[in-house]
Amino acid sequence: MKTAIYSRWDGTQQAFSLDAERALEKVSELMLEGLSAAEALEWMRRAGFELAGLDMRVMGVEELLSELQDEIRALERELRMDRATDSLRERLDALLAREQQALRERHGFESARMNDFQSRRHADDARLSDRIERFRDWEFEDEEAGREFAELLEEQERLRALEEFLAQRGARFRGPRSASYEEAQQVRERIEALERLARALREGDFEQISPEELRELLGDDAARSLVILRDLEGDLRRAGYLRGADPQLTPRAIRRIGAHALAQVYAALQQDRPGTHEVDARGASLPRPDETRPFEFGDPLDVDPVRTLLAAVKREALAAPGQPLARPIRMRVEDFAVRERDHASITTTVLLLDMSWSMSWAGRFPAAKRVALALDHLVRTKYPRDHFFVVGFSTRARELLPQQLPEVSWDMGDPFTNLQEGLMIAERLIAKHPSASPQILVVTDGQPTAYFRNQELRVEWPMGFGGVSPHAVAETLKQVRRVTRQGVTINTFMLDDSPELVGFVERMTEVNRGRAFFTSPEKLGSFLLVDYLRGRRKRAS
Repeated sequence: MKTAIYSRWDGTQQAFSLDAERALEKVSELMLEGLSAAEALEWMRRAGFELAGLDMRVMGVEELLSELQDEIRALERELRMDRATDSLRERLDALLAREQQALRERHGFESARMNDFQSRRHADDARLSDRIERFRDWEFEDEEAGREFAELLEEQERLRALEEFLAQRGARFRGPRSASYEEAQQVRERIEALERLARALREGDFEQISPEELRELLGDDAARSLVILRDLEGDLRRAGYLRGADPQLTPRAIRRIGAHALAQVYAALQQDRPGTHEVDARGASLPRPDETRPFEFGDPLDVDPVRTLLAAVKREALAAPGQPLARPIRMRVEDFAVRERDHASITTTVLLLDMSWSMSWAGRFPAAKRVALALDHLVRTKYPRDHFFVVGFSTRARELLPQQLPEVSWDMGDPFTNLQEGLMIAERLIAKHPSASPQILVVTDGQPTAYFRNQELRVEWPMGFGGVSPHAVAETLKQVRRVTRQGVTINTFMLDDSPELVGFVERMTEVNRGRAFFTSPEKLGSFLLVDYLRGRRKRAS
């Protein structure tokens, strides 16, 4: 016979463990805002988080500390402690009165023993524990008084702890109800436990906190949250998403984050761009070996031999049922099956990502970064023959490697925009990886304000409110003309509709004949993904 033993949950049961993939998605959301992996983990521990699939919100350290403080404040509002030791004081006075009576009967009023007793009894001691201590070595004449005093001595350690507690914080207790001695001791122990947990939480010492103790004090959700916070980094490491003493994302985690970003972009695309995207022009085609169709006049003779032969065998078998097949099998045009083909050109794409300080506003940079991660993952998984690069630009421009994308952030305090250098780097990357359909995708929220002239970096504030930076614009347009002559298409996605930016982009599209879009951060992914997929299907020229 099978038996089962039930016990209280102690916070360690596997049923409440955190799904590492969902945790990584939350980490990636914070990294899109510019945090590193280590900073994202610390943020999650401090602020808590919500994840799909959990029937609770994971409480962070700050929330747990607030809950602990609220519990302490509730106790302080409920009770008074000014008479907490009165019952012990009354017990001591009563037993000393009996002892004094016994001394009077045996030794009289003026004996040395009576004088010693009176000096001890009436000493000016503020604390009850000190009064009790004065009689520790006293040999009681009254046996019953001696037994009761022995009980008080056993209580000395707890009494001193309560007196110390009341000296420090007794005045905070201003509730309507007076606490008894035992109730006051329970409150003291509870508050000390709460403060001990609070210290461990502030220090991040989760291993020293008992989930069961936290459950007793704050409930099941607090205990479950503690276990999840305690195991968060370890779960991500065991899943292969983190490595190193200072947590860093593994390649597996980067691929996972890219897949999640792509899924988010596709989700927005499905909501905002229903229908198919037909293309008239076709580039080089690639066979799809799993899909065939009957041959039609004019089709390339890319025959699937297995399905063609099977079609001929079936036809001849149906023509003469029960008869052996003739050798050789005669083929007819209707037997031929040709393989379907995907028509797409190999492309080289450079995404120029504005990283100037203004991109930190209104969710612009997280949206742009999500698109960079999504496109990088899309190219690596679905179009591995394509070349895709990301170049970040603010006052200076630099190529961003795939492993850098999850942790990259805008350039704090750097307000200048050097699109010219971004285009220069894009030109070099396209030259190293030529294709018939090179394209540059620019995501920006401002006109150029930095540029190079004679290999010297210069910055230029716009001239007046709503003005332009004329030299920066002129030098950038020179670089636009240069890449245009090399057959590179520039498509620009504006995250701001300021007149100066719109005016500059209009001039750039006149030169390049590319396209320009104004979009919000929420729609950026849809626009860029459609544009990339559309661009790579154009016929190679």
